[in-house]
Order: sequence, then C-alpha cells, then structure tokens
Amino acid sequence: MNLKKTFIVTAMAVTSIISAQTGGKFKVCLDAGHGAHDFGASYHGFVEKKITLDIVLKLGKILEQDPSIDVIYTRNNDTFIDLVERANIANRANANIFVSVHCNANKNTEAYGSETFVMGLSKSKSSLDVAMKENNVISLEDNYKSKYAGYNPNAPEALISATIAQEEYFEQSIELASRIQDNLEEKLNRKNRGVAQAPFMVLHKAFMPRVLIETGFISNPTEGAYLNSEEGQINMAKTIADAIFRMKAEHFGGSVPVLDIKKSEKPAPKDTTVKTPVKVVPVKDTPKTKVVKPELKAVNAAKVIYKVQIKASASQIDAKPENFNGLDKISSVLEKGYYKFMYGETNEYETSKAFLAEAKEKGYDSAFIVAFKNGIKISLNEALKTN
Repeated sequence: MNLKKTFIVTAMAVTSIISAQTGGKFKVCLDAGHGAHDFGASYHGFVEKKITLDIVLKLGKILEQDPSIDVIYTRNNDTFIDLVERANIANRANANIFVSVHCNANKNTEAYGSETFVMGLSKSKSSLDVAMKENNVISLEDNYKSKYAGYNPNAPEALISATIAQEEYFEQSIELASRIQDNLEEKLNRKNRGVAQAPFMVLHKAFMPRVLIETGFISNPTEGAYLNSEEGQINMAKTIADAIFRMKAEHFGGSVPVLDIKKSEKPAPKDTTVKTPVKVVPVKDTPKTKVVKPELKAVNAAKVIYKVQIKASASQIDAKPENFNGLDKISSVLEKGYYKFMYGETNEYETSKAFLAEAKEKGYDSAFIVAFKNGIKISLNEALKTN
C-alpha cells in the first residue's frame, strides 16, 4: 500500500507536535539497527549492522549541513545498544523525530523493496514477523529477562498497550513514514512495500513521532549489493534526508535543499513473497462523515482536562474565531518559546475526540489531544488512568 497525502503548508506557524517539542533546533535522533555482537541479518557477505551504520552516518552528515538541525546518534560506531536505551537516548535529547534504520531479509531471496513501519498492532503476519525478528535482539542484552519482565518477543502484540500513551504521535509518524516511502519509490526507484504498523520494541518507548525503515532485502543478491555499495548508501541517505527536510520545513520552518539523488535499477527477479496488505489510513483520507459539534458542559478544574492542540507558533495570535478557521474557545500556553493553541476543554476523553474531529474538519489535520491536571500537562496514558 502506498499512502499519498496532501499537506498544507503554513508560512507563519508550525502546526504539529514535532514543532513544539523543542524551542531551539530541530532534533533528529538516528538509530542504526543492531551493532557489535548483534550482526542482524547476514546474507551473501552483506551484514545488516554495517550497512545500517553506514547509511545512518551518511544521513547524519547530510542533515548536519543544516545549522538549524541537531543530529543525535544512538550509535556512531560498531557498538551494541539495548533497544530500550535507543529510545531513552532520543527521549533524553527531547528529539523531534526518531528514525531507526534496518535491512530486511527473507528465505525467499527474490524478495525485494523498502517499507517503513510505525508503532502499532498489525494483523499482518509479514509485519509481525518483521517485528518479531527485530525484537528478538533483546535476548542478546544483559539481564534482559528482568529488564523486559512480562514481555514475550514471540508475542510482540503485547506492546500495543503503549499506543494510548503515544496516540498523539501516530499521525506525525504516519506522515513521516509516507514521505519516506514516497521518496524511495519516486526519487530512488525502489519497490514500495508501503507503510505498515507493527509492535517494535525500539519504537515502543520513544515518545515522539518515530519510524523504522526496512531499507531493502540484503537476502536479495542484487538489492543487497546495492545497499552495501557506496552509491546505494549515499542515495538512500539522501532520499531519507529529503523526507526529513520537507517535514521539518512544513512543521518547523526552514528551507529544503536540493539533493542530487540518482535513481537506481530495481532488482530484476520477480518478488514472489506474499505481502498481506496493511491498511493504515490517516484520518484525512477516511471517508468524510458529518461531524457533530460536542455538547458543552461545565468543566471541573479539579479533574483532568482534555483539550485539542491545533497549532503552535513562535508569536502570539489573538484568540478570535477568524484566526482559527472559525473555531472558538481557543486557549494557549507558552512552552519552550512556542505558543501552543488549543481548542475546547472537557473532562471527558470521548468528548475530546469529538473536539478533535471538529478541528480536523476545520483543516487542522495535525491536531491532537492533550491532557492537563491542575494546570500541568500530563500524558494521555496518565490522564486515562487518573479518570
């Protein structure tokens, strides 16, 4: 499945959570899969841990040419980093996005193509198989049984409990994944295996828009040779960088540099692997239904209050309906140099979903629900437990 989305660019304001996470530079956390004694997949002399590191270092070098971008690496050499620590590195850095780079493999050596995953539960056996393969790395970590107590890497759907806490990042993750996949197909001529959901441990604890890219199959001799080559790696890095630059420009500001990307030849062998389509439909692509304006009730300030963040801006904006596509009852807070504008308020989570639907209908496609307790922002997971 190839997701196509139309994005609205606002010149004066950034409109997504990724823009509001830091008040300074745009922070990108790059994660090269595997490392050290964890080789990842290995076929025909092509080793995943080496290829992922080479691509990430090239990608980071491109991004670092933009002075408004900070690049954080989970590893920049052949070392082993625990899966949960990779996410912790991104969280501690307060990264705006997290990008984990991997290589795929299959016993069918004709399989080829790139796909990008977001955190979520999938009924697709192929997606779950990929997640299981990547998650099994935890067995190489010290004290992994106590560290991941209760988690069974052979049943990765157990991680889905995290999605409520992270649902505010879902659409931004889908947007980034879609941009990457579109680029890989259109700019680099790779086979597009689509955007899918799967419960990856490395994405589970990262609290920001995050994706995991399976750049291609090193089990396929032709595609493996391409990913192992200098030309393949630099063009793969440029293609991913272009998607990141464009997402940054839309939500954070700045320009998009012109990158010279050389289209590759797709592997000649026919891919006979069965790929179960995984339907990941952004809200904006779903059939439009009539949005019912939520019933307004008195808000109890002593309880959790839900609002819908619709916009973030470096400057204050008058809370008039004409400034917010007709929406009223706008409030704002100043955080880390950005004014965050929110629509509506309610003590009921279900009602906040109705506010969210209304905001999206008004054109705020990147809107998301936020929660406050005693005037302090808390996670949705904490809010739902409190209620």
